[in-house]
Amino acid sequence: MSSYNVRFAPGAEPSASSTKPATPDYSIQNLAPPSMSGRKVGVLGSTPIKGRWSGISSVSSTSKVSSFMLNRLFTLPDEEDMQDLENDPRQVVLTEGKLPDRVKNVEYAVRGKVLYKSWEINKQLKDDPGSLPFTEVTRCNIGNPQAVGQTPITYIKKFASVLVDPSLLDDFPDRYPSDIADKARKVLSEFPKFGAYSESKGIKFFREVAAEWMTERDGYPTDPEDIIYTNGASMAIRTVLELLVDGYDTGILIPIPQYPLYTASLVRLGARPIGYYLQEEKNWGLSVSDLQEALEDARENGVKVMGLVVINPSNPTGTVLTRQEMEEIVRFCEKNRLVILADEVYQENIYSDEKPFISFRKVAADLNVSIEVFSFHSASKGIKGNCGFRGGMVHCMNLDNDVMAQLYKLFSLSLCANTVGQAIMAAQLTPPKPFDPSYAQYEKERSAIFDSLKRKAKLVSEKLNTVEGYSCQPVEGAMYAFPRFELPDKAIAAADEEGQKPDLFYCLRLLERTGVVAVPGSGFGQREGTYHYRLTILPEESKFEGMLDRIKAFHEDFIKEFS
Repeated sequence: MSSYNVRFAPGAEPSASSTKPATPDYSIQNLAPPSMSGRKVGVLGSTPIKGRWSGISSVSSTSKVSSFMLNRLFTLPDEEDMQDLENDPRQVVLTEGKLPDRVKNVEYAVRGKVLYKSWEINKQLKDDPGSLPFTEVTRCNIGNPQAVGQTPITYIKKFASVLVDPSLLDDFPDRYPSDIADKARKVLSEFPKFGAYSESKGIKFFREVAAEWMTERDGYPTDPEDIIYTNGASMAIRTVLELLVDGYDTGILIPIPQYPLYTASLVRLGARPIGYYLQEEKNWGLSVSDLQEALEDARENGVKVMGLVVINPSNPTGTVLTRQEMEEIVRFCEKNRLVILADEVYQENIYSDEKPFISFRKVAADLNVSIEVFSFHSASKGIKGNCGFRGGMVHCMNLDNDVMAQLYKLFSLSLCANTVGQAIMAAQLTPPKPFDPSYAQYEKERSAIFDSLKRKAKLVSEKLNTVEGYSCQPVEGAMYAFPRFELPDKAIAAADEEGQKPDLFYCLRLLERTGVVAVPGSGFGQREGTYHYRLTILPEESKFEGMLDRIKAFHEDFIKEFS
């Protein structure tokens, strides 16, 4: 062991009246190499300095090794830090215990424990075929259509390809119908290099296209300056939430169950998600009295409620709101001065003829209200499912100009949304028109995808409702079912012994016995004492009914095991 003298900075020497150690001499083992110079931790090398004080200016060796200068004064670690350092021989700066709670408390069930387990099972199927009672993992955990077999739409694929490589138009002119080529050339005349940054709000041509689409959809003029293209709708939602909340005393009303992006984002921002329950017995309908109760309870607890989230069609329940429900929500928000965050990314996924999609922007305009409405849309959902391109947008209604400038500033921190994602989003908003050369193929591909989704939406609730102990509301829209299932007391006790929530315990067993990846309902929120899971309707139709049959058989065996 080498011995080193610890010298104090002028005025920092310990005194008899000080609570600091009485002598400045302490032993240090394994003095760090010169690269450790300047570290603001009370440790050199792999051994903590034994003591607790501040004001050290240098550490020098009494033997023939180099001396080291610490670049600034620092405080030595307290007992808790010392324990952390002793347990971690690498002496890293970051440990999980030092991370902010707002980071550690974030949860995102869609990519949680069930998915991690599915990776292990998938590897087992490859390494040891025949070792499990199924031959493949069926991923129903996330709305990612092309990952589970959906074919990309040709029109969108070709349009994006020539924007990235315009030479394709000249080198292979026969591959590109005239409507695609003409639209691409118009875009390229205004924005010729898709490897360049665009304006922070998005390429002007694409914002004009989106404005025309919204005008046609809602019947109200739309200003392109009120539209911002984003890296998926998720980025738009997180940024708008950031604009609205300011610490733990502020919050946003969110539906329960809800897409966990909302709770996760609010926790990450240090604000409060305030849940209002949807009514499962009324096909996950919404009651204004439940909204009022949640709002009043939050305000009584000192929370400043800034806005209300509505997801229509609903993720995870598959519900579509009626016009009457939407009007009640808008009037409620107008009365209570709440901003509306309208998550409408599934507006193309409507399977009920009795409930057409209506935008909250249209309802708010029809009622002539003054409250702000943020409308979110995405290239990831709908019929096309271009998730990986991360195309999205937000329209801002009734937003004060100064507030819009602040929102623009937040979006400009990432410079712009990726330009190919913008192109994909714009292409999905402006499909070929009848008599365009691309129309016949586009409509054939789109109809095939939509018709299959509609059949599976009907089938999933019909089949699951034949399972004893199951209840599944009709899937009217989006791409998910959210069935409720009963659990025996023994199963709940077994889950507790495993340290798992009962629905997670069930979903892990479901995966291990059938290969089906479902997301526990607790990740979306559910009433106490009820159990659900979210299941996508995206697997290939040829395999979908067989998957539902395996779920039924599994549940029957599960009930026998724990009865």
